[in-house]
Amino acid sequence: MAISIAALSERKNLWPWLLLAPLAIYMAVFFLVPLADVAIMSVTEPRPTLANYERVFTTALYQRVFINTFATAIIVTICCLLVGYPLAYLMANSKPRTAMLILLLVTMSFWTSFLVRTYAWMVLLGNNGPLIWLLGALGMDQPPQLLFTRFSSTLAMVHILVPYMVMNIYSVMKKIDPTLIRSAESLGARGLSLFRHVYLPLTAPGIANGSVLVFVICLGFYVTPVLLGSPREQMIAGLIGNQVDEFLAFGMGSAMAMVLLFLTLAILTIYHRRFGLDKLWG
Repeated sequence: MAISIAALSERKNLWPWLLLAPLAIYMAVFFLVPLADVAIMSVTEPRPTLANYERVFTTALYQRVFINTFATAIIVTICCLLVGYPLAYLMANSKPRTAMLILLLVTMSFWTSFLVRTYAWMVLLGNNGPLIWLLGALGMDQPPQLLFTRFSSTLAMVHILVPYMVMNIYSVMKKIDPTLIRSAESLGARGLSLFRHVYLPLTAPGIANGSVLVFVICLGFYVTPVLLGSPREQMIAGLIGNQVDEFLAFGMGSAMAMVLLFLTLAILTIYHRRFGLDKLWG
């Protein structure tokens, strides 16, 4: 009897691993194996050497593209925060029906692919698009070039990524105990002082979660910057694509991809030590 109970206990302990096995196999085949292949190519193409990594860190072009990528990611993250925080606050302090309607409008963009939304911005910002026509109708003789600029790619990326910021901040705002706000008001906190000393610190985890998520996703953006951005202000994903597609420099593209991966992991490591990665999904 004792043997059967022990065997039953071991079988129960084995079930979680059996359930995780298909996912583990999938991740190994479609993620770890290709990643290992990229890492190997970065030091073996066109010959076994670390020259690809040396070029990444010493060539001015690659340094400029990495700096431009991180600068763009910072700008997009700040813009998403400036747009997403008031919207999340409005949702958290509205009636349930109004909040659900706003949430529906915010998440509606997920129903359309990145490519379709990018082409939509190409139509809106093009020389024959409605925005240029409106500027001309307002009396501007020579409307500015909107398409194929950093402005156009940044605007489109903010539009695509702001839902992630809104949902992270909103989830934290909904958990704030209203008695904390009323207690602060009873102690004399009002207006900006109440927001700065009480409400903003309480929503800081949501700001951190949304900012890290938006920033990391923005680092790897490919389609939107390539189609809308300026060739003179490339992001790293577009440059990797050029190395592989146009120059067939698989080793150089792989080295840049690995450097970007290590930088992203470094950012996530810092975030994990400060907040914990589990906070990213609640």
